[in-house]
Formats: sequence, C-alpha cells, structure tokens
Amino acid sequence: MTDFAATRRAFHLPSGITYLDGNSLGPMPLAATDRVARMMADEWSEMLITGWNKAGWYVQPRKVGDRIARLIGAGPGQVVMGDTLSIKVFQALSAALRLRPGRRVILSDSGNFPSDLYVAEGLARAVGAELRVVAPEAVEAAITPDLAVLMLTEVDYRTGRRHDMAALTARAHEAGALALWDLAHSAGAVDVDLTGADADFAVGCTYKYLNGGPGAPAFIWTHPRHADAAQPILQGWMGHDAPFAFDPDYRPAAGIERMRVGTPPVIALAALDAALDVWDGVSLPDLRARSIELTQAFIAGVEAECPGLALNSPRDPARRGSQVSFRHPQGYAVMQALIAAGVVGDFRAPDVLRFGFAPLYNGLDDVDRAVEALARILRDGTWDAEKFHHKAAVT
Repeated sequence: MTDFAATRRAFHLPSGITYLDGNSLGPMPLAATDRVARMMADEWSEMLITGWNKAGWYVQPRKVGDRIARLIGAGPGQVVMGDTLSIKVFQALSAALRLRPGRRVILSDSGNFPSDLYVAEGLARAVGAELRVVAPEAVEAAITPDLAVLMLTEVDYRTGRRHDMAALTARAHEAGALALWDLAHSAGAVDVDLTGADADFAVGCTYKYLNGGPGAPAFIWTHPRHADAAQPILQGWMGHDAPFAFDPDYRPAAGIERMRVGTPPVIALAALDAALDVWDGVSLPDLRARSIELTQAFIAGVEAECPGLALNSPRDPARRGSQVSFRHPQGYAVMQALIAAGVVGDFRAPDVLRFGFAPLYNGLDDVDRAVEALARILRDGTWDAEKFHHKAAVT
C-alpha cells in the first residue's frame, strides 16, 4: 500500500492553503531546493563546462526520461526530456505524418488543449495536410480510412473527461492510422499504460501532477516499432547521431535520442529529478483508487451543499481523470473569492470552476475544507464583491 501521508510530507504546502490546482502547477517538493542548490554549487560552480561529462548533464534527459517511463507504461530507453510540450507535439505529429505518406488528415477533438490544435493547424498548413476537429464524443465515428494521425489529449483540460486510449488507438490502427496522445493531464494523475494501449507516440509536461516546477521540460515517447523510422521535421543538434562531430549534414540518432533538439535545461531537470524521488514506491493502482475516492467525495459534497453549480465532468469515474469541474454563470468571480478564502482552484473560460486532486498530497480533509468554503461563498454572496470580478492577465 502506498503511504500517501508520507508523500504529502514530501511537499511544501503553504500554511492555511487548500491546494487543488496541481493540474496547472504542482507544489514544490521539499527536496528540490537542496537538489538545485547542490547542482549549482557543486556542479555548475566548480565543474563549469566539464559538468557535461563529470556530472552527467549530457545524459540527464534520458536518465530522467527513464524515471517518467514507469509512470506512463513505457520501457527503459523510450522516453527523453527537453524543450516545451508544444515543441514535442510538433515533433511527434510531424513524425507520425511522415510515417503515413499519402494520407494528409489529422483528427482531433474540440476538448483538446488549444495549444495542441494551434500546433497541428500550423503544421497542417505548412505541409498541405488537413486538421479535422470534432466533438469528443464523435471521435470514434470520425476515424475514417483517409486518416493519417489521431491526435488527442487523454484527459480534457476543462471537464476532466477521459478518452479510452486503448479503444481509440485500436480503432485508429484498424483504419491504418497512428495514434498520438498528450498526457499533460494524465501523467502522475491516472494509471497510464502506453504499451498496453499500443499507442504510437506520446508527449506530456512535467510541471502539473509530476511537480517539476514552473516551465519544467516536457517529455516525448515513441513506440519502439517507430523509434528508428520516425523523422520529425524539427531536428536539432542534440538529436544528431554524432553531435560533437559537427557534421553540416543531419544524420538522426538511434531511437528516442533523435527526438532531442536543443541543449537540455540542466537546472530544471535537477528540480524535476528531485520531484520524481517522491514517486519511488508509489503504486499506480493505489494512485488511481485514491484519485477516484477524492473526486467522488468532492462531487457528492458540492452537489449536497452548493446549489447553483452544475457538474461539468463525467459522473462515472472510469470516464474521468483526476480533476472535477463545475459551471457557474459567474465562475471567475466565484473562484477568486474561493482563492481569497484559502482554497486554490482555477477558472477556465467561459464559466468553469476547475479543481485538480493530486493523490500524492491531497486528502479527504482538503475535500471537506473546499466544500465548506465554496458553500459559504455561494450562500453569503461574497463572490459578488467588485474586486473578485477584476480579471488578471493569467486566469
């Protein structure tokens, strides 16, 4: 059994705050401060450029990638870190398109994170492909024989709706297409199994449920059957077969290494590596069971105590990730009032109050405090104060 009391103690959680926004940014692991300080004092400061070899900075993207692999159902040597999630989406999508010559259709859904759709739209325009976007529930029916790539985010960022990865991947394969999955709201939140689902490509960020810190690097996975054939359009120095030969002509490295682009963010990877220590000994089935316990309790509490809110997430936990959202006509102001009361969730346009439950540090006590504060704000009408209606740059 996973000791979730111990994992909670591994984080700095500010006093008086109930934090239900780990689906946007995870809290700081206590070990990260010392790990980054040690890296700067003992490695960067003393080793200077020799740290690439002496401290292992050059191989860090693969070492950290191997630690994430266990959490997403991947194998050793199949995941590499670096760059941003949008860059990794671009790489994976362009590589998938090249593996299906003669097909030009990319299929996604309207619940996908807009940035993924922006990347796909730009790529499609550049290479003469077509991006088709359908409602989430219409995806399976829209998988047709002209499809090249199915590109989906497993867990919807607004509703928490969870796609059936295995079923949709199988359907894509039946149609002769490839399946690319964005795990931004899955990795560290649910029991992902890329190998079991037979997915083709996957990408994800590490600053949400994996707690790597603001701007933490993204990861990319390629199924081994594609690893030595995948050719992303964006190819860079670190993805070359011999980066330090400085050959003017590009020759892709073997396997997942070809998905590296630029110089790895060594300090950020040190913080992420410390964050991943918390996952040692965590059982993914235990994680999933606790996620369901927390989200079910929250839905029950809100529906009993908070009239005026409408559930915006699937009621069936099998169809939901580790977040719950409710709708309110003045959702932004309600959320600002809730944050002022010490319960931190977030708002998504046009009217969604979103709450992320991270089993590593959230418990039923957080559920109770959040329900009580939300019920009080709605009952007293404190959300309608002018200050709560003023929108900041980041909502």
